[in-house]
Amino acid sequence: MRRTGRLTSSRLRRNNGGRQVRTLAIDIGGTGIKALVLDRFGTAISDRVRVETPRPATPKAILAVLFDLGAQLKPFDRISAGFPGVVFDGVIKTAPNLHPSWAGVPLAKKLERMFGKPARVLNDAGVQGFGVIEGKGLEMLLTLGTGLGCALFYEGTYIPNLELAHHPFRRGRTYEEDLGEVALARDGRKKWIRHLAQALAVIDPIWNPDRIYLGGGNAKYVTVSLPPHVRLTPNLAGLLGGIALWEGRDALSAARRRSAGPNGGIGSSPRRPQRSRVPEATAS
Repeated sequence: MRRTGRLTSSRLRRNNGGRQVRTLAIDIGGTGIKALVLDRFGTAISDRVRVETPRPATPKAILAVLFDLGAQLKPFDRISAGFPGVVFDGVIKTAPNLHPSWAGVPLAKKLERMFGKPARVLNDAGVQGFGVIEGKGLEMLLTLGTGLGCALFYEGTYIPNLELAHHPFRRGRTYEEDLGEVALARDGRKKWIRHLAQALAVIDPIWNPDRIYLGGGNAKYVTVSLPPHVRLTPNLAGLLGGIALWEGRDALSAARRRSAGPNGGIGSSPRRPQRSRVPEATAS
């Protein structure tokens, strides 16, 4: 994550004449681009705005969309953005579900120049993970959307740029090739859920996470019973988690309490005493 100096909320409030610090939170996805404004505790203080991701999803096209979203949601003091690819120090390394021309784009710097505000950029699954994790033990988030996102946290610390999506999974295909948007359309929901169950059955004994969170736009299709350590999470966490890029993970506690989601809400699952398996993990 790119750092732009120690810009605390108290310092920003002094610069703003005491006004509440406002963060423009952006979630860039392969299908849609979302944005809203957060207060310093990660609570939404604007409506969420969503537009379709332009195609081709080049840097120029997406930056134009971000400029329009920012204009709609002014005023704000700083920016956090989740991006669907590998990000090092605010610079994009990969964007498999957008466009090859993203490689090498210094997105954080471009946002700063465009809006005249400090900006931080992280992988989108990492941002969403900050919005749901408890900060205890080993926690994994999988986002089910255009592709497959993955974020891993240990004791609340983010382990960046884990690209599980592109690892071999089954029958010569990767996880993303069997769990992404294309696979859902190709195989239908029933078979797609079965493949998800198989993926969880493979991941669990290798990584041994205390909790697995399932997010992203297609998580709504997961209708089977889940083991107690696997939780569905609201997609809004991909925006709410953006405050952690500035205020740290602890700043999200109030927002999590206000944003209860399915299966007990954001980040509310207890550590389980033992594992149980997702049903229907049969070969196909």
